[in-house]
Amino acid sequence: MDKQPEGLKIKREIGLIGGISIVSGTMIGSGIFMSPQFVLSYVGSPGASLLVWALSGVVSMMAALCYTELGTIIGDSGGEFIYIFRTYGPLPAFFDGLNLIVLSKPFGIAAMSISIAEYSLAPFYPGCAPPEFVVKCVGAAAILLVATVNSLNVRVAVRVQVVFLVAKVLALTTIVIGGLVAVAQDSSTIVDNLSLENSFVGTGTSVSTFGMAFYQGLWSFAGWYNLNFVTEELKKPEVNLPKAIVVGVSLVTVLYLLVNVSYLSVMTPNELMSSNAVAVTWGNKVLGRWGWIMSVAAALSAFGSLNGSLFAGGRIVSVVAREGLLPDILSMAHVRRLTPSPSLIFTTFISLVVLLSGDFKTIVNYSSFVGWFFYAVTVSCVIYLRIKKPSLPRPYKVFILLPVLVVAASIFFVLTPILDNPQLEYLYVALSLLSGIILYIPFIHYKVCPRLLTKLTVFLQVFLEVSPAEKNV
Repeated sequence: MDKQPEGLKIKREIGLIGGISIVSGTMIGSGIFMSPQFVLSYVGSPGASLLVWALSGVVSMMAALCYTELGTIIGDSGGEFIYIFRTYGPLPAFFDGLNLIVLSKPFGIAAMSISIAEYSLAPFYPGCAPPEFVVKCVGAAAILLVATVNSLNVRVAVRVQVVFLVAKVLALTTIVIGGLVAVAQDSSTIVDNLSLENSFVGTGTSVSTFGMAFYQGLWSFAGWYNLNFVTEELKKPEVNLPKAIVVGVSLVTVLYLLVNVSYLSVMTPNELMSSNAVAVTWGNKVLGRWGWIMSVAAALSAFGSLNGSLFAGGRIVSVVAREGLLPDILSMAHVRRLTPSPSLIFTTFISLVVLLSGDFKTIVNYSSFVGWFFYAVTVSCVIYLRIKKPSLPRPYKVFILLPVLVVAASIFFVLTPILDNPQLEYLYVALSLLSGIILYIPFIHYKVCPRLLTKLTVFLQVFLEVSPAEKNV
């Protein structure tokens, strides 16, 4: 009997440093440079805003640790999609995959590209916001550049991530040190903002506003899950996955708190809330004529986060397709470069569509609303597997109270904006996701038009020079 040809195998190219850079590099991006003014405007006081940032870090760490247990039990790439697929079956996993592919990842990529554009254009439009058309053109160019790098070479994409991680940590360190120097020279601002008498003055009491503040804060921590999407490309995942997540999330949490304190050391709450680019406003106050450096640093930081998100986003599409819930062509890899180029092209296209249709604040709020629902479903897999399959090997195991707390927090984040201040837009987002059943029943469950899809797959294979890829074990 002739031996069947083996599929291509994507190599394990990511070590511990690369893993840390993907986790922290995707977390440190547009959020810390765009969200502080929104968090403060929602909660109304500096003290409450710092509390939101601290709790956002704690929730992100707990959720990341739960994902780590799942990642060491289920070693396949695909993150939450593959965990739901292996635990609850194809239909729930399909809706999660649809969310990741059409909403969560493209919305995140689009938001990051907007922040890149706004910060890179800030020096050219002093005192005012740049035109929306120009912002979106620059954002689209950033997405296309990152997509090209990721399609050409995995090693180059990972090295880009490491380099930009160093750049963004230096930028945040500059803000922290600059804040300390500013306090040493004049401590009146930080005393006014963070004294026991003033720090919580004006704090809002609406549950909805706190929920929206958490959306913005947690958005800045988004990325703690990205390494789980590329587990098959991680060396020694049972060792490096938990180490990379603990180090990466801890580093980011400390930096974010210090950066927010630095912002409040030189700006009043009103100045911070009215700023279009908070790092640029901070830079102009602390660095004077060198303030433009912060604009460049923020743009580079967001660029690194965009690279990591697109790197992981393309892998999500590939894994969903490999499990039979999307066309086979999207699971394939380039025959020479061994990159999942079809899935990267698909993710890029959806991200460009989202970019053209929304603004930063709206994109973050709607993607967070749906995202935290699926985080709850994913983390519930930890509880389910502990009960139903207690004998599964678990190289890493979290205290059982952690997934319970994360599920409860996720439900809070999903329900509070709806119960306290319902808006039709949230219903539209939910309905757009549920409409996926129209695609699932005929094309996935009953496999309508298989011949046409096969012909299209063969044509695209030849055109894109791709071949089926095997998963690493």
